[in-house]
Parts: sequence; structure tokens; C-alpha cells
Amino acid sequence: MISKDSDKLRQTVRQPFEHYFNLHFEGLHRYAYTLLNENEKARDVVQNVFLKLWEKQQELDEERSVRSYLYTAVYHDCLNLIRHEKIKRRHAAEPQQLSTSGDPVIHRELQQQIRETVEQLPPQCRLIFLKSRSEQKKYAEIAAELDLSVKTVEAQIGKALRILKEKLSGLISLLM
Repeated sequence: MISKDSDKLRQTVRQPFEHYFNLHFEGLHRYAYTLLNENEKARDVVQNVFLKLWEKQQELDEERSVRSYLYTAVYHDCLNLIRHEKIKRRHAAEPQQLSTSGDPVIHRELQQQIRETVEQLPPQCRLIFLKSRSEQKKYAEIAAELDLSVKTVEAQIGKALRILKEKLSGLISLLM
């Protein structure tokens, strides 16, 4: 049973959040749209930023500008999304180049080498890499799922790619 006090508290917390949402959503959406040029992605970024604001509302300092926090968060989330999309496009193109370049036996061998190298990655690095590549999850989704920061996820993906490049460079150069 919910007491009147907890009802009041919930209403008190909800009012400033709704105020910020109503006041800033449209402007944030326009700002995100100028960075992404896609309406749905811009809306998703802004909604994710407001979700973060909701989760951090107890930590918010009224002295610090909420508007500034919102715009900075939208900017960084848009940049992360742009980077993620760029990496996805680049990696989506690579396997097609390799698969069209030779015979199926070489392709199977390359795939086997990639699998073996991925299996040799450190456990957390491998888990994050597979969630990104196999499950096609965004960095933010992986971070939330594993209770990590997006920067940690980015660092682990970068580490995995460096290791893969290092260990597979000889094989790939033979194919080229």
C-alpha cells in the first residue's frame, strides 16, 4: 500500500522533471537533428538523455544548469551514435570485400581464424565485442546491460579490434 507521503514525494520529484522535459525537449530534438539529420535517431537520443536525467535527478545540483547538462549530454550522445554508425558501416563493408575476393576454402579458413582469435580475447573484452558485432548492440545498450560506462565499452571494443588486427594482419595481407 502506498502512503500519502510517498505519493507526495513522487509528485515532487516528477514536477521538476516534467518541467525540464516540457521546456527543453523540442529544442534538444532540433539540436540533435542538426547533428544526426535523422528525426527518429534524434528523438531517441533526446529520450535517452532524459532517461539519464531521470536516473540522476537525486544527484543533480540546482546550481548547475540543467539546460547545459542536457545540451552537453545530447551533443556527446549524438557524437557517440555517429561514431558507432561509422564503425558499423566500415565493418559491414569489410567482410563483403573479403568474401568476394577469393575462393570459399580461404574464406572459411579466414572465418575460422577470426573465431579462434576472438575466443582468445580477455573475457570481458570478448563479451563486449561479441555483443557489439554478433548481437548488433549499440555501445550504450552494452554499457547499460553490463553496468559499465560507454567509454569502457568503447575502450574494450578498441582493444579487441587492435588485437584482431595484430593477430590477423599476416593472414589478411596474404589475401590482399
